Amino acid sequence: MAAIPEKPALEGLESKWGTAWEEQGTYLFDRDAAKAVGRAGVYSVDTPPPTASGSLHIGHVFSYTHTDVKARFERMRGKTVFYPIGWDDNGLPTERRVQNYYGVRCDPSLAYDADFVPPFNGDAKSLKAADQVPVSRRNFIELCERLTVEDEKTFEELWRDLGLSVDWTQTYRTISEETIRTSQLAFLRSADRGEAYRALAPTLWDIDFRSAIAQAELEDREQQAQYHRLAFGKTDGSGDIEIMTTRPELLAACVALVAHPEDERYKAYFGKTVTTPVFGVEVPVLAHPLAQQDKGSGIAMVCTFGDVTDMIWWRELDLPIRTIIGLDGRVVADAPEAITSEEGKAAYAELVGLTVFSAKKKMVELLEAAGGLLEVGKPFMHPVKFFEKGDRPLEIVSTKQWYLTNGARDEKLKERLLELGRQIEWHPEFMRVRYENWVNGLSGDWLVSRQRFFGVAIPVWYRLDENGEQGEVIYADVAQLPVDPSTDVPTGFTAEQRGVPGGFVGETDVLDTWATSSLTPQIVGGWQRDEELWNLVAPFDVRPQGQDIIRTWLFSTLLRSALEDDRTPWAHASISGFIVDPDRKKMSKSKGNVVTPADILAQHGSDAVRYWAASSRLGTDAAFDPQNPTQIKIGRRLAIKLLNAAKFVLSFPVPEGAEITDPLDLSMLAGLDRVVADATTALEAYDHARALELSESFFWTFCDDYLELVKERAYDQENPGQASAALALRTALETLTRLFAPVLSFASEEVWSWFQEGSVHTAAWPTPSGIEGDLAVLTAASEALIGIRRAKTEAKASQKTPVAVASITAPAATAAALRRVSGDLKAVGRIAELEITDGEEFAVTRIDLAETEAPA
Repeated sequence: MAAIPEKPALEGLESKWGTAWEEQGTYLFDRDAAKAVGRAGVYSVDTPPPTASGSLHIGHVFSYTHTDVKARFERMRGKTVFYPIGWDDNGLPTERRVQNYYGVRCDPSLAYDADFVPPFNGDAKSLKAADQVPVSRRNFIELCERLTVEDEKTFEELWRDLGLSVDWTQTYRTISEETIRTSQLAFLRSADRGEAYRALAPTLWDIDFRSAIAQAELEDREQQAQYHRLAFGKTDGSGDIEIMTTRPELLAACVALVAHPEDERYKAYFGKTVTTPVFGVEVPVLAHPLAQQDKGSGIAMVCTFGDVTDMIWWRELDLPIRTIIGLDGRVVADAPEAITSEEGKAAYAELVGLTVFSAKKKMVELLEAAGGLLEVGKPFMHPVKFFEKGDRPLEIVSTKQWYLTNGARDEKLKERLLELGRQIEWHPEFMRVRYENWVNGLSGDWLVSRQRFFGVAIPVWYRLDENGEQGEVIYADVAQLPVDPSTDVPTGFTAEQRGVPGGFVGETDVLDTWATSSLTPQIVGGWQRDEELWNLVAPFDVRPQGQDIIRTWLFSTLLRSALEDDRTPWAHASISGFIVDPDRKKMSKSKGNVVTPADILAQHGSDAVRYWAASSRLGTDAAFDPQNPTQIKIGRRLAIKLLNAAKFVLSFPVPEGAEITDPLDLSMLAGLDRVVADATTALEAYDHARALELSESFFWTFCDDYLELVKERAYDQENPGQASAALALRTALETLTRLFAPVLSFASEEVWSWFQEGSVHTAAWPTPSGIEGDLAVLTAASEALIGIRRAKTEAKASQKTPVAVASITAPAATAAALRRVSGDLKAVGRIAELEITDGEEFAVTRIDLAETEAPA
C-alpha cells in the first residue's frame, strides 16, 4: 500500500497510474480465464476504430468514455473483458491528408522510386493540385502507411491519458495484412453466395476524388440554382411542351420527358414524342408517379443522369443511357448516337471538354441562339448531393462497379435485417427507429468498389480474350490471401500473361472503407483465423458508436453478420449523442467549432473530463463551452474531494475487532446499500449517468453531513462509539471508491492504493452489505446539522462558537431519530445541552450561545 501524500493532488496521476496499469497488465484479456468461464463469463466490446487521418475532438472523448465506464463496471463485476481498439486508416480521408501533408499525388502510370523523398513534411494544404508531385502508386501507399502510423501514435497517447481501459495488445489497423485477408475472404465468400456482383450502372461520382460514392456517404448541401424554361417541339407540329430545369447543360443527355399519370395537362401526350431544342433528338413523353405536378411546369426532363430521381426513372421506365459527363467532370468528346443532325453535332462540339459550370453557360448561349430558351428564373437555394468529405456536387456517371446485396432489392433480406434489428437491445431504444428508417429507405444495393489507391484491393482479376477485352472474372484462391491483383498473379497464369490477349488483367479498384470496417467483430474476434477466440467473444456484447453512423457502420456490420452467420453481431447497441457548442449547434470540423481535447485534459485532468462525459446519458446531446466548462470543473472538484475525504477518513484508526453498532453509522451504510443496488441496476441498463448521479449525491451527503457528524466521535479514542464510526467510515470509503472507479478512474486508483492491495479496477464491484439501519436517522441528523449551522449564521456567530442550550422540535418520528444521534449532534454543534421535543414541523427553536468561543 502506498503512503498517503501530505497534500493529495490530481496532477500526475494519469502518468503514474497509466504506467502502472501497463506494467501490471491490469486490462489484458485473459484467455485462460475466459476459457474457464466460457462465453457467458466474457464481456466483449466492438470498439469504434477512429479515422487515423483525422484529429480526435471532444466528441470522441465523450463517446469513448461512455464505453469505458461500462467496460470497467463489467470487469469489476467479474467478467473477463475483451476490449480491443483499432484504427480506421484506409480510404479517401487518408489519401487527402497524405496529399496535403507531403505535397504529392498518385499517378499509377509511374514506376516505383525506392529513393523518393517527399517535397514537404508538414502542411502542404496551400499547394495547388497541379503543383503536387506525382508519385507511383507504391510510393503513395508507403507515404500513407508512414503517416497513419504516426497519427495512430498520437491517438494512442491521448486515449491512454484519458484512461481508456482497452487491451493495447488487441489492436488492429484496417489496412494491415491480417485485416486485408479477413476483408478479402468475406468478399470472396459473399461472391460465392451470389451476394457480391459486378454491374454496369449509374454511379454517384466525386470528380475530385475520382471515385464512386455509396448512398451512405451522401449528404445534402444547399446550393444556388436557377430554373431555365425550355421549349420541346411536339413532333406532330402542334406546338411546344415547356419544361423547367436547373441543369440545361445536360440537354444532350435527355432521354425522355416525364409527367405525373394524373396530370390532365399532359395525359394526351403520353406515348408521343417531342424534339429537344438545339440537338433535335426525338424523346418520348412518359408517365411516372414521382413527377411532381406542382413543381415547375409539372413535366420534367429526364437526363442520364442529372440526379437520383433520373436514375429511378431510367431504371423503372427502361430508358437508354446517353452519357455526356466524364469521370473528370467534363463533357466527353463523343456525342450521344441519338444526335444525328449536323447542327446538333456542331452544337455538341462546342461543349466538349468544358466543365459542368462552363457547359451550362455555353448551353444557355446555344439555347438562346436557337430560340429554345424561354426564360431564366431567379436564383434560389436547393439541396444538392455531395460526398460527405467532398467539395463539389456529385455527378452521375455510368461505370462498372462491384455491389453487395443489402436488402434494397431483396424483400426477404430486408425483412430479416429489420427482424435482427429488433433482436438488439438499443440504448436508448428510440435509436432503433433510425436504423429501421435507413433500411426501409434504401434505394439500391451497396456499392463497395472505390477508384482509389490506399485500401483493401478487390481480390479479382479479369480474363482477356483474344482481342484483349475483359471477360470472365477470376477470383483469388483463399490460400493466396491477402492479394494485390495489380502485382500478384492468379492461379494458373504467369506474370508474363498480364495485360496480353489470352492472359489477364488485375482489378485496380479497392473496397470501400466501410466494407472493411463493417467486419470489425470478425477482424478482432479471430473469425476464420482463431476459432477458439471467435467462440469466446462472438456475438459481441456491445457495439458503442455515434448516432450519425447508424446508417453506415452499424447497418453495414449487421448486414455482414446477417449474410455470413444469419445473426446479430452484438446483443446491445449503445448510441452516444452529439456534442453541441454553446449555441446548441453540433460540433463539426466543417463548422469550425470543434474543440480538441488535449488542452482540456491537460488543464482540468482526465477524471474531470471523464466525469463530464459520464454525466450525459446515451443518445442525449451535450453542450460544451471550452471557455466555461462547468461540468468539467464540477468533476474536478469531485475528484479532489474524493482524495481529501479519503485522506481524512484514513486518519481514523480502526481498532481490531471493531463492529458497527451506532444508529447513525448503520443508517449511513443502509443508505449506501440502496445506492449500490440502484447504481448497479443503472449500469446494467447502460445508464452510466444515473449511476454517477446516485453515487455523487450520496458522496456529498457523506462528506458534508455524515463525516461532519461523526468526526468528533471518530477522533475520540475514549468514546465507546469510536470503533463503530471509524469502521463505518472505512467501509463507506471502500464502497464509494469502487462506485466511482469507472468514472474517476485515476483518483479512485490513487485512493485505493492508500489502504488496499491491488487495483480497484480489478476489485469486486460492491454489493449491498445487508446492514440493517434506519435511513431516517441520517436524514434527520443532516437536517438538524443544517438547522444548527443556519441558526449560528443568523446569530452572526462562528460555527466553532459553543452553545449553552439548543432546542429542536420535529415530528415524532424525526424527533425519535434525533434522540438516537444526540451525542454526535452535540459534539459537532459544540452544544452543552440539547433539547429535542415533538412538534408539527422541524425547527431549531432556540439556540443560546456560550459566552466564550471554543478553541479551534
